[in-house]
Amino acid sequence: MRRIAFITGATSGIGEAVAQRLAADHFDLIITGRRGDRLNALAEKLTADCGVAILPLCFDVRDSQQVEAYVDGLPERWQAVDVLVNNAGLAVELKPVHDGLLDDWERMIDTNLKGLLYVTRRVAPYMITRRRGHIINIGSIAGREVYAGGNVYCATKYAVDALTKGLRMELLPYGIRVSQVAPGAVATSFSLVRFKGDRRRADNVYEGYEPLCAADIADVVAYMVGCPPHVNIADVLVLPAAQASASLFEKERDG
Repeated sequence: MRRIAFITGATSGIGEAVAQRLAADHFDLIITGRRGDRLNALAEKLTADCGVAILPLCFDVRDSQQVEAYVDGLPERWQAVDVLVNNAGLAVELKPVHDGLLDDWERMIDTNLKGLLYVTRRVAPYMITRRRGHIINIGSIAGREVYAGGNVYCATKYAVDALTKGLRMELLPYGIRVSQVAPGAVATSFSLVRFKGDRRRADNVYEGYEPLCAADIADVVAYMVGCPPHVNIADVLVLPAAQASASLFEKERDG
């Protein structure tokens, strides 16, 4: 029987790339997201291209009742989750706290932090029962260094870092590996979401240097899950070569 990977936020960006990579590596997949049309289209494509089984689940990780209903209701065949990739996350705006919007803060906290907790709470017991598994949280360089305007987003990613470390301790007796991948600048829809559809502002983030692409992060995830059972790549910071910190980039200069 093929291994099963459970991937949140699989309808775009890093989540979609991880789904494509793990399907190519012959994992059966449970993929989740809020956009049912994109989720089903991805499921059909991966089944056709890779010959693997895909279970698409359309729900919002921010809703604890939805998470509980869908994850606790997994058919028995799908309960043997080998890998959980907590990818769903987002940033909203770059405002100082004194100008921040409560709705923006709540979206980030509910998705990046509470959503990760809700999903892990329901999936981890399946792994504990089998005494094996691997949880990979997609963090960020923003969970290592703060930057102006990133306040709440950085706080949520610092929390992901702390949760990852705590989970690694708590799940150690059950043979479950826990890891984090912390990307720097990745050219996905991340900045477009952050700037609420403002294409000019989003494109400016990646001007003058070559950012990472989603497939780069998927390669790291694939390496982690492909390690022998006695090896846990606990934490990886992945930056484009042109990035040295959360806010320091070497960009091409005119003239």
